[in-house]
Amino acid sequence: MSQKNAAANQNFTVSRTRKLVFIAILGAISFLLMLINFSLPFAPAFLKFDIAELPALFAGFFLGPLAGFEVIVIKLLLKLAIQGTETAFVGEFSNLVGSSVFVLLAAWIYKKDRTKKGAIIGMTVSSLAVSILFIFINAYVMFPLYSNLYGMPLDAIIGMGTAVNPKITNMTTLMLLSVFPFNLVKHLVTDVITFLVYKRVGNLLRNILRA
Repeated sequence: MSQKNAAANQNFTVSRTRKLVFIAILGAISFLLMLINFSLPFAPAFLKFDIAELPALFAGFFLGPLAGFEVIVIKLLLKLAIQGTETAFVGEFSNLVGSSVFVLLAAWIYKKDRTKKGAIIGMTVSSLAVSILFIFINAYVMFPLYSNLYGMPLDAIIGMGTAVNPKITNMTTLMLLSVFPFNLVKHLVTDVITFLVYKRVGNLLRNILRA
């Protein structure tokens, strides 16, 4: 990503039809990226690493925060339509919240400062924010909700963390030693990929979107 690339981003208009098509395509790509996932060695198997937020982040930077959110919604609607839910919608809701915080905050900061520096600050701040936020969301909302819906004791969930790291013995250590670093790594990797490919992809996307 460069200053020139960021500045040029302000100087093109997008027709409504092309914008909708662009968002729909990125939503489909985001869904496909979500299918490519794997576990990390320091996190329980139910935490899956993917870079599905990358297309939403691109949309947020190019067309504004709302476009990024729309890509996230399309991704999850496709997921539910094609695969259904295996978590009684808890996983999908968690994904919606986490992806939205990450993309909307990064895109909002970049909208205020459309420069290389603004993009870096936006992505860094949003990565830290969502990683910290999900310590509390998972500990007090998502994990207890999943436990109640499936009748799985919280100790069993903690035990999945203990299996990969013996230092995980309670909910606090599960959050600090597993959930937090998992989310931080996931979003920072997305940030780095965005930074590396944005300049190359930027001109192509502007040509596609140009009215």
